[in-house]
Amino acid sequence: MVRDTFDQELTELKNQVLVMGGAVEKAISKSIEGLKKQDGKIARQVIQEDDSIDDLELEIEDKCLTLIARHQPMAKDLRRIGIILKLITDLERMGDKAASISHKTLNLLDEPFIKPLVDIPRMADLTEEMVENSLNAFVKENVDLAYQVIDDDNKIDYLYDQIFRELVTYMITDPKKISQATQLMFVSSDLERISDHATNLGEWVIFMVTGDRIDV
Repeated sequence: MVRDTFDQELTELKNQVLVMGGAVEKAISKSIEGLKKQDGKIARQVIQEDDSIDDLELEIEDKCLTLIARHQPMAKDLRRIGIILKLITDLERMGDKAASISHKTLNLLDEPFIKPLVDIPRMADLTEEMVENSLNAFVKENVDLAYQVIDDDNKIDYLYDQIFRELVTYMITDPKKISQATQLMFVSSDLERISDHATNLGEWVIFMVTGDRIDV
């Protein structure tokens, strides 16, 4: 009976992590939508909704600690709860980065883009896919999918380097473009950091399932 109660509460925790993850995915998507459309309303909405992601982190954290205190789990059960505490920290930081992108969008509302946005949206799509896959790996305890997330981070790094080099070229050839190029560079950096947090999720899933720590 006690075990059934614990399993039910742990399942509820996992579901809440998915809710938080879904909110983060939405924030990333909307932040890039706001950027592409140079839509201040969308950007402000992302910034405002970041508070709800922060609230979810605190709520899940409290439930994790309560579950530990009530059931005093051991071994793999304790590791699962500990991993959830790690996951929500990374998810919260992803939400912060989505809000950061939206802050930069607000700085770019009144000027045409120096070039069509192509690589940044591609980078965002790949990043969102990494976040989604990392959450699926967590729910399914799928180590192979977790490793795929880690491998996909190389694609993000490649795009980031490509965007960085291109924007530096714009800055060198036309000093008037320095301000916007810098903002776009920061956006790509935010996306790169989100992918790093998704990679962390993959690593935590591997540790949760196997007990092995990996360092990539």
